[in-house]
Amino acid sequence: MFQELTIKQLYTTTETIAKELLDVHTYPWEVLSDIGAFIIQLGKRLPSDIFEQVGEHIWIAKNASIAPTASITGPCIIDEQAEIRHCAFIRGNAIVGKKSVVGNSTELKNVILFNNVQVPHYNYVGDSILGAYSHMGAGSITSNVKSDKTLVTVTFQGERIETGLKKFGAMLGDYVEVGCGSVLNPGTIIGAHSNIYPLSSVRGVVNAHSIYKNQGEVVEKEQRN
Repeated sequence: MFQELTIKQLYTTTETIAKELLDVHTYPWEVLSDIGAFIIQLGKRLPSDIFEQVGEHIWIAKNASIAPTASITGPCIIDEQAEIRHCAFIRGNAIVGKKSVVGNSTELKNVILFNNVQVPHYNYVGDSILGAYSHMGAGSITSNVKSDKTLVTVTFQGERIETGLKKFGAMLGDYVEVGCGSVLNPGTIIGAHSNIYPLSSVRGVVNAHSIYKNQGEVVEKEQRN
């Protein structure tokens, strides 16, 4: 087992309504193919005093803020106090956590956003999982399909881990900060509490508590008391 890449290492699963889905898997990419079915199953059990079903397989918390120009396709769950801004495009198989922000012209597809995630400005997030309090700067995106259309692998410690997936964007641990204009290439995994410099092209695994400056230059963050 590659411990650094496990769900338990990357995420605090109590910070998402999808906890029961995540807890039955070891690695986060194993969850991607189950998101849609899980939403449909969970949506039927959501409390009607908190959530309202507004369309086919679409459940939205009554205190969430949804711009009238937003486009939302199910299956989808938008949790309490989330904010879906002007022209956001949610294409289905999406869970948006409590107090999360999906911003102007941001597109989501087959994703789990934990609580307090921000993708606020012109982001594309597809086939990805973003941990609690993670943030993607303006224009940063996940690239979820390889240019040669082959299956995505995860490269870690000199080994290639087969995922069996054609579409796999990025896994961001809790409290990850991605700088503006960055591209997270297929199969990218970023450990918790790491920072990605603006305009980066990231591939492979970035360890927890790191600063990614460019390919080949990743430094450990100074720990502050």
